[in-house]
Amino acid sequence: MGDRLRETLERIGPLDEEAMEAARARQDQLTKPAGSLGRLEELAVRIAGIAGNSTPRIESKVVVVMAGDHGVVADCVSLYPQDVTPQMVMNFLAGGAAINVLARHAGARVVVVDMGVAGELESLPGLVSRKIGHGTGNIARGPAMTRQQAVDAVEAGIEIVGTEKEQGLDIVATGDMGIGNTTPSSAICAAITGASVDEITGPGTGLDRERVVQKAAVIGKALEVNRLDPDDALDVLSKVGGFEIGGLAGVILGAAARRTPVVLDGFISGAAALIAATLCPRARDYLIAGHLSPEPGHQVILDHLRLQPLLNLGMRLGEGTGAVLGIFLAEAAVRALNEMATFGQAGVSGPGGQE
Repeated sequence: MGDRLRETLERIGPLDEEAMEAARARQDQLTKPAGSLGRLEELAVRIAGIAGNSTPRIESKVVVVMAGDHGVVADCVSLYPQDVTPQMVMNFLAGGAAINVLARHAGARVVVVDMGVAGELESLPGLVSRKIGHGTGNIARGPAMTRQQAVDAVEAGIEIVGTEKEQGLDIVATGDMGIGNTTPSSAICAAITGASVDEITGPGTGLDRERVVQKAAVIGKALEVNRLDPDDALDVLSKVGGFEIGGLAGVILGAAARRTPVVLDGFISGAAALIAATLCPRARDYLIAGHLSPEPGHQVILDHLRLQPLLNLGMRLGEGTGAVLGIFLAEAAVRALNEMATFGQAGVSGPGGQE
């Protein structure tokens, strides 16, 4: 384990109970029946505990989209060729992808990171290069990466959050791009949660039933060949993970160490969260599930992490699209907490007829 990772894990503390209690007390004084904003109230209180502030603000918002390729695509686990990964990175940088549109709507910046795209990407404005390797090894044949590369990937994510935090980051969303990455995510899910491969393997980008069965066989072979230790997150990541998955795990840990809420996207972000929470169980408290993906393994991951998704819209694109919608709701929750008048301020009779 690297020094940066070790120091980050040591910095992750519990939620601030005093800030949460103060936020709950304020919720009870706002001009509404108690609990009438439902999960928005719970969300605001959770963010208060994360931030250590009973009236938290969400102004600086970032979506970190990490890209990496996977050697396992050689076993036909995706409908799309590997060329799509760098092509979509260029689309992100040009502002033309779904995540760019939704991020603009939410007022969030998109940070695009090359964690391990198979080809060489030219140096372009807006592209952050933290390339660990030119794609991972084929997990059905052996490990995805070395243990040191796994550490490097996680530490790269920690570093990126630290850089963004220096600019005033209030909330971060996780996004991914990598053809074939539902396969390593499924392997991580099965390894850490103990769920069966058949239960958690889905169609990814649109595989038919026959191809899903083939994909499950590849995942099963990867687990058999690599002999994982489910209690050792770096072992799991290095043997069946991805560079972008490791980077997103680092984003989660780095944000938690800096008392910053993390909104998770779908299945790939969920796999990264499993790695992060296995490294540091307290990191789970800093997570907000933006949405539920139709990928069957995503519900298994959320159950394991004890997270309830904010939205269920049938979204399965990735890129951080579901997470950025979660940012929109998180901002709405804290605005309601901070900006609504209390019964006393508004001169409105509260429960029992008292202002």
